[in-house]
Amino acid sequence: MNTIRYENRKPISPAQLAALFDASGIRRPTGDLARMEKMLKHADVLITAWDEDRLVGVARALTDFSYCCYLSDLAVDKRHQHTGIGGELIRHVRAAIGEETMLLLLAAPEAMNYYPKVGFEAVGNGWIIKRTR
Repeated sequence: MNTIRYENRKPISPAQLAALFDASGIRRPTGDLARMEKMLKHADVLITAWDEDRLVGVARALTDFSYCCYLSDLAVDKRHQHTGIGGELIRHVRAAIGEETMLLLLAAPEAMNYYPKVGFEAVGNGWIIKRTR
């Protein structure tokens, strides 16, 4: 495998993001490119992983860069999973937000076993109002 290159804030298109989500298995509204565009536009942190010129991973987060950061997307193309890319994307997010900022996320049921392996601990004091679409 080629060396993976990581970029901070490198622009990507909504179609690239949607294609990566589909290739990763993450469930997102990939058929709605206008929504993908808003997801990119309003992200405070966007770290991407590249295999030559091919997007193979993304970490997208919302933060105040002071107290908290929500990791809203962590996706790696299935062909590149289990190679350390996800952990490296998280490391880059943590570097971007600083040590005083907590990093939190909601995990899909199938990803619950992954996050403890990359340094996350489960918390039981959360609440959610789910999206309507």
